[in-house]
Amino acid sequence: MLVEERRRMADLLDGLDAGQLATPSLSAGWTVHDVGAHLTTYLRFGQLKIYWGIVSMAADFDRLNRELTAKAARLPTSELTARLRRWSTSRTTIPRSGYDPVLTDIVLHDYDIRVPLGIGRDVPEDRLWVAFQHLAAKPSPGYALGSRLAGLRLEAVDTGWVSGAGAVVRGDAESLVLAMSGRAVGLDALTGDGLPLLRERVTAPPPRGTVERLKAVVKVVVDPPPPNRRSRNASTNP
Repeated sequence: MLVEERRRMADLLDGLDAGQLATPSLSAGWTVHDVGAHLTTYLRFGQLKIYWGIVSMAADFDRLNRELTAKAARLPTSELTARLRRWSTSRTTIPRSGYDPVLTDIVLHDYDIRVPLGIGRDVPEDRLWVAFQHLAAKPSPGYALGSRLAGLRLEAVDTGWVSGAGAVVRGDAESLVLAMSGRAVGLDALTGDGLPLLRERVTAPPPRGTVERLKAVVKVVVDPPPPNRRSRNASTNP
């Protein structure tokens, strides 16, 4: 799934004109071109960069991503897409987190590009399922979700996926995944008693200081890693 998504992303970016590439994405402060640059930053020596970010930046992954992306964004889009294809089989993962956060990242950034450009796509359900499960169960520190999903029951009406307990937030799987990842654009398609609370948390997420960031990293290290899940046995039934 990762290889397919990287190559599909390269094709998407190659088909955009200069105005589209300069369009602000859903990722605050990044253009569409910048998002493409970000997706290349961990394909080579990715774990070394992550460890360097933990040590040198006190696990401030937002800062790490900004710096790595700014450097990669100096390259023309044609070189970025060439790298996406050349290193599409990269096996870099977040330490002890497996491939789920990597696939989730590219699925979300696909939305970051397509939504503001008005480019539709039916995202394969197996990709959405991985993103839903990862965000609901144990998001990696880089997502900075913290406890924003606590006390909520998330229900995808089109797939039957359910996660959590508490006030209900329901809607289609795509909108849920967007909202769960902190993208406010997904909120308008959702309903339920828990929606006001989720909206409040997404639009004004709590700040994360150095101590909170380091605690999140320690939790990933000490908790058991997720099972090894491959596309051939991925299920759409969580």
